[in-house]
Amino acid sequence: MTLKIYGIKSCDTMKKARDWLAAKGMAYDFHDYKASGIDEAHLRAWSARVGWVVLLNKAGTTFRALPDADKADIDEAKAIRLMMAHPSMIKRPVLDRNGEITVGFKPDIYAKIFG
Repeated sequence: MTLKIYGIKSCDTMKKARDWLAAKGMAYDFHDYKASGIDEAHLRAWSARVGWVVLLNKAGTTFRALPDADKADIDEAKAIRLMMAHPSMIKRPVLDRNGEITVGFKPDIYAKIFG
């Protein structure tokens, strides 16, 4: 199984997810989308699998700091543009298991995913 985890290195939730995977001896590749960016193709593919509403972190400080006009009338295209411009707005982690996408980290969900 190929595992790739996307997120921001300094994020506490990312640390928990990475520690969980390491404790289970699971090898994975890590992509820091704040440092390396993320392309539109990834965001579109993830949105097709889990929905843009799941991907867009409206609770974070980056989203809340946006002008009201940027927060209004959000659809998939606008959400993807915002996430490309501000990768911190992507919920994390995004775990890709051979094309199966899981957004966020909860130990019980990871335990269920990995059996």
